[in-house]
Amino acid sequence: MSIGHFIDGKRVGGTSERRGDVFDPATGRRTAEVELASAADVDVAVQAAARAARSWRDASLAKRSAVLFAFRELVHARRDRLAEAITAEHGKVLADAAGEVQRGLEVIEYACGLPSALRGAFSENVSTEVDSYTIRQPLGVVAVISPFNFPVMVPLWFVPVAVACGNAVVLKPSEKDPSAVLLLAEWFAEAGLPDGVLNVVNGDKEAVDALLDHPEVRSVSFVGSTPIARYVYQRGTAAGKRVQALGGAKNHMVVLPDADLDLAADAAVNAGFGSAGERCMAISVLVAVEPVADALIERIAARMAGLRTGDGRRGCDMGPLVTAEHAAKVRSYVDAGVDAGAVPVVDGRDVTPDGDPDGFWLGPTLFDRVTPQMSIYTDEIFGPVLSVVRVDSYDEAVELVNASPYGNGTAIFTNDGGAARRYQHEVEVGMVGINVPIPVPMAYHSFGGWKSSLFGDLHAHGEDGVRFFTRGKVVTSRWLDPRHGGVNLGFPTQT
Repeated sequence: MSIGHFIDGKRVGGTSERRGDVFDPATGRRTAEVELASAADVDVAVQAAARAARSWRDASLAKRSAVLFAFRELVHARRDRLAEAITAEHGKVLADAAGEVQRGLEVIEYACGLPSALRGAFSENVSTEVDSYTIRQPLGVVAVISPFNFPVMVPLWFVPVAVACGNAVVLKPSEKDPSAVLLLAEWFAEAGLPDGVLNVVNGDKEAVDALLDHPEVRSVSFVGSTPIARYVYQRGTAAGKRVQALGGAKNHMVVLPDADLDLAADAAVNAGFGSAGERCMAISVLVAVEPVADALIERIAARMAGLRTGDGRRGCDMGPLVTAEHAAKVRSYVDAGVDAGAVPVVDGRDVTPDGDPDGFWLGPTLFDRVTPQMSIYTDEIFGPVLSVVRVDSYDEAVELVNASPYGNGTAIFTNDGGAARRYQHEVEVGMVGINVPIPVPMAYHSFGGWKSSLFGDLHAHGEDGVRFFTRGKVVTSRWLDPRHGGVNLGFPTQT
């Protein structure tokens, strides 16, 4: 099966002869090939978007909302089909895929109500018979570059908001799992979105560079690793574009001595190994403030013993990694952790999966006695590897978190309200959870980190999303009273 693009309202093939392989990670079998767009293919999509943008920007807010409401109903009714498409190409278990779809739906629902967020402000009589007011207008053609780990949720962070604001979109999903996004594009068209307002081009770096350089593209939204986020931001802004580039993470979960250790152990397992750790909000470092480390590790290991790793369609707890190459890379980090002296409490290299032996397997892995000098601590592994770092005090824990070059998400587990309030104030991280391990905000708040986890000023969805996909304009108007007039060459003053 060959997977092409979606341009100007229909599935199409491109001009490029380059192809990439799409796999079922649970079996290791190649299931399709995906076309990798050339710069010429990208230009066709951008030109379709540019034509559509000229009329879509003038579509009434009521019309835009009607399309989004219809799209929401289609996604909700077909959510199981969407989850199955995610699992087939990404590998995450069906329950996790269904959760991804639900979080995407929340952004669609937020976008349905965007007319209220697009309201301007009006000031009457700022000067004699002079009024001022603000309006927000769409940018035009906007690009979205999304990662493999959330093939539905991340596109839905951006596309519904961009469309509701009156823009036309060119979306480049990951070439590893492209099918779910093409379903979304078809359903948007079915919901009444005009041809060309949403276009999908599959591809790799060549397609990314073409979007970053194209003069018709006004903005770029990106989610991926920090090195690529930095590259996208630098190249995109050099071309005069507005860019929001969300990068990698190394999220810490701090557990204070007064915490409920059973709650903390549940949270560590859920946040560390869900989606096989392939989440930018996964907890990858557990900071145990002594004397709780031994008791906490015992609880976590006991819970890990009951996890089933296997095919996501068989009711397992954790699925495979997305590709054979990525599984090998994560496994090499486990090797490096052992070589560096970390203690493997649970070694995922020994897993016996409930699935095809050719799948891309690595079981949940728990390390104790990890130090900040080890690669399993410093690097974003993006796999099911949880590292425990022992510290002696709250202050040492905060210092450790703040020394990280990343600042995406963090959590603290405690029953001390004062400590929690102090932590949320002192920690240098963009999203904070208090007894919540994965503090992904609801759609009407904005998602994004600090430091090397974000390049650009505005976060995804919520109020920041509206500001990103629109430009503000201030109008000052005077409608002269027939009784007023005359020539006055003096400088205008506020009277």
